[in-house]
Amino acid sequence: MSTLSSTNPGAVAPLSRHHLISALLVALLVLSVGFSLVLGPMNLPSVDGMLAVADNLLGTQFSELRDYEKAIVLELRLPRLLLAMMVGAILAQCGAVMQGLFRNPLADPGIVGVSSGAAVGAVIAIGLLPAALSGWSIPAFAFAGGLLTTLLVYGLARSPQGTSVLMLLLAGVAISAFAGALIGFISYFADDQKLRALSLWQMGSLAGASSANLGLCFITLLILVWAFQRQAGALNALLLGESEARHLGINVESLKLKLIVLTAVGVGVCVASSGIIGFVGLVVPHLIRMSLGPNHTTLLPLSALCGALLLLVSDLIARTIVQPAELPVGLITALLGAPFFLALLLQQRGKGL
Repeated sequence: MSTLSSTNPGAVAPLSRHHLISALLVALLVLSVGFSLVLGPMNLPSVDGMLAVADNLLGTQFSELRDYEKAIVLELRLPRLLLAMMVGAILAQCGAVMQGLFRNPLADPGIVGVSSGAAVGAVIAIGLLPAALSGWSIPAFAFAGGLLTTLLVYGLARSPQGTSVLMLLLAGVAISAFAGALIGFISYFADDQKLRALSLWQMGSLAGASSANLGLCFITLLILVWAFQRQAGALNALLLGESEARHLGINVESLKLKLIVLTAVGVGVCVASSGIIGFVGLVVPHLIRMSLGPNHTTLLPLSALCGALLLLVSDLIARTIVQPAELPVGLITALLGAPFFLALLLQQRGKGL
């Protein structure tokens, strides 16, 4: 016997798991934005904090906050939470692409040394170039360092039989160690002012949110969302294996090069804007993959949404847990991500790396 939904063309289909998770992530993100606007060393009324943003956008006067309280919301907290969401979304998408490219959930920009390479480039710009030249040179150098590192690691892991994940991880460890030595060498010869800036920057921080890096991150995020989504089908085919993807008409080498360059762009911009923030690109795609499967058509956008949520919540914890001081947000993501990575290693132990 046919059910009512199959015979009635006006019947509403039940919501899919994808739509439910999307709605949940959006709701949590909106809630986190509200908390981020009003919580901190100076707690503000939640409704008035949200109204202050609406007043600034619409030109109204509904918020009852004082002028200095509005300045805290609009000039400090709002740029910071926007940067957190964009950096988190970029890192999560880059992590999802790296895992799809190497067909392994242990791969992410930090694990394979891309973040370290970008960090070396940014440290060179911060520590060695004059202050007048370090503005736009930081993202340029970070991009160059991330790209060179990515190509080097990929070249070492690639063989006629395919991409060796073991070689990928080992090359990433070696590159990260070498990058750490270079960063330490530059830091040793830096003056006190640059040394403090380098130390705080290496631990990851969103305190330097400005219109310049917000604009750069926004443009980068738009480009990556569009470019990665266009390659979602190719990434799905690549999960079957490189030879199978070639039989489906995909230029595998061109796809890899394109995704590597785009990942280097994203990581370079994030490192330049917020320092080294690890594990977002590892944890988030794996959580979405466990919930919805490996289909990159849904994996990529939901990873971006979940990455924005994770980094925003991490930054909120970093700002409130030791008030009135704040912890570097990279420490919070490391505390959350390191146990998750160990769990992944234990899961993969029986399967081989």
